[in-house]
Amino acid sequence: MTAEEWKDCTCFEGNANTFRLLTHQFIGRRPGGFVLTYSTLASIAKYPYASIYSDEKKQKFGFFDSEKNDFEKIAKELGIPRLEENTNRFARYPLVYLVEAADDICYQIMDIEDAHKLKILTNEETKSLFLDFFDEKRKARLLETMVMVTDVNEQIAYLRSSVIGILIDQCSAVFVENEEAILSGTFKSSLIKKLPESTAAAYENCSKTAFAKVYRSSEVLDVELAGYKIILTLLDHMVTAVLNPEKAYSQQLLMRIPEQYETNSPTVYGKIMAVLDYISGMTDIYALDLYRKITGMNIPTL
Repeated sequence: MTAEEWKDCTCFEGNANTFRLLTHQFIGRRPGGFVLTYSTLASIAKYPYASIYSDEKKQKFGFFDSEKNDFEKIAKELGIPRLEENTNRFARYPLVYLVEAADDICYQIMDIEDAHKLKILTNEETKSLFLDFFDEKRKARLLETMVMVTDVNEQIAYLRSSVIGILIDQCSAVFVENEEAILSGTFKSSLIKKLPESTAAAYENCSKTAFAKVYRSSEVLDVELAGYKIILTLLDHMVTAVLNPEKAYSQQLLMRIPEQYETNSPTVYGKIMAVLDYISGMTDIYALDLYRKITGMNIPTL
């Protein structure tokens, strides 16, 4: 493999994988992948550069080497410039900032609501986290409305939607205020990091609470530990199979992979990317079921 291809395989990145799934012509599928507009595809490239040019600490990048030419074509058509300080990287397409803000808002706020439903956070903890986003006047109106609702989950849902509403308004305002820098490719921040001080403090409090009490809870850690084991086992078996297709076990295992994936690619890189395409597209239940079958934990009755 080339250095670029090796970096793709050893630093798998979900953002780049999304771009590949949407643009790659899988076997039997139409050219152009999902045939989305260039603007839509550019809007999901949060890190518009290849893996070889990624930050060593964050390891984030926007497209694999296999889709490099596709992204460069999109950038040329849309007039997306390369960064002056690093011509190996492109400036973000303006709509990326809105897509990123939507991610930041929804994941953070809805994780808090989900933690409440799972009883990881108490009613009072959750209400306090959400109410911190509002000034005293707005907070009083929210509390008056909540009195009319007796279901606690509905109260939390009402606060969650109110918080998302204020974050959308404020991120939109930041976008408009920095429009010129965003359009020129010189804006160097996410919208969420430019929120007003009081809102930023409330958002940071949600982040710290989620990290301390949600993401590190035993329930979450147990699922993640099991997930690592499942994915690593599937990767180990299937990469071995595509690289050694002459073996009997490999042939049986490869028959489990749908024909749309290019397991017969003439290159090592192509074979491994086909495995990554297959595994990354699995649902949790599908991955668990396949893991149980190939490890002999679940044997079908004959």
